Amino acid sequence: MLSLIPTEIRVDWFIRQLVEFPDDMVLTEIPSGRTTIFKLQLRQSDVGRVIGRNGQTIHAIRALLVSSAARHGQRAMLEIVE
Repeated sequence: MLSLIPTEIRVDWFIRQLVEFPDDMVLTEIPSGRTTIFKLQLRQSDVGRVIGRNGQTIHAIRALLVSSAARHGQRAMLEIVE
């Protein structure tokens, strides 16, 4: 299985630019076959910033993650953990 470490670093960087408390953010990578699930934990006050208006921001972040993973023949998902 290919590692998605560069993808994780990119996603981590994008999200840290959006949130008010980047030090409280935790991005966990869970590999499962060809799919990697990224679980994102944030302060409650930062969740809205990451989701964005009508979900546009999280949709864009997920699109970047999925396209980057697809270039390596992998699948990726991003979940926000409450």
